[in-house]
Amino acid sequence: MGSRATAMGYASSCLSDEWSVFNNIAGIAKVNSMTGAFTYDTQPTFKPFNKAAAVFVFPIKFGVTGIGLYRFGDDLYNEQVLTTGFGNTFGIASLGVKINYIQYNAEGFGRKDALSVSFGGIAELTPSLLVGAHIVNINQPRVSSQDDERIPTILSAGISIKLSDKAMLAIEVEKDLDYKPTIKSGLEYQAHKKFCVRTGFNLQPGGGFFGFGFKPGKFTIDCSYHYRQEIGNRSQATVGYTFRRKEQK
Repeated sequence: MGSRATAMGYASSCLSDEWSVFNNIAGIAKVNSMTGAFTYDTQPTFKPFNKAAAVFVFPIKFGVTGIGLYRFGDDLYNEQVLTTGFGNTFGIASLGVKINYIQYNAEGFGRKDALSVSFGGIAELTPSLLVGAHIVNINQPRVSSQDDERIPTILSAGISIKLSDKAMLAIEVEKDLDYKPTIKSGLEYQAHKKFCVRTGFNLQPGGGFFGFGFKPGKFTIDCSYHYRQEIGNRSQATVGYTFRRKEQK
């Protein structure tokens, strides 16, 4: 989630911002401001696939913690996620862990609930090179005892390369245990201190991405556009607000 990650082709393993609550949880360890944000993702051709999320991240004395809410779907079928996580930095590495409460609702079939655990890490090998990885739903929680249906485990690993003071390239591989791996890539360019542009693409399945970010004062505004031949286009808008910075020791 978050328009920044979406515009970069979902290559978010090495990104550090408030939306790391839903992406690589280790990324919140580098957030030094109390921040809240909301995002809405829409697919005009099929509104039941619309989704929304909100996050709130706040640094504490020994790390950074965050909470998030997510919803997908409509009245016939929907998914909700409540997640809370913690991240901290140890030397060159940032580590994070989160717990997710997941709820599925389908009209005529009732409700299913599950608890899952996710873990992630980001290492700064050099000032220009980051390596990140995270595992979603490590415990593979069961949602149906009748056919042993479980929430899938997803593994992601990637690198971030600082090409210059203004440009950053991200490359990532994501593997759902039941499907072929997806290759993701994204590029972010800081055109101005308050404005940046982003683009990305995916392979298997293929998709193209584009977006921009604008930061007027304490607000952050991000937008993204995603096109995939099988499902058409999606767009996402994100608004964030920074309340105060973490006190420096």
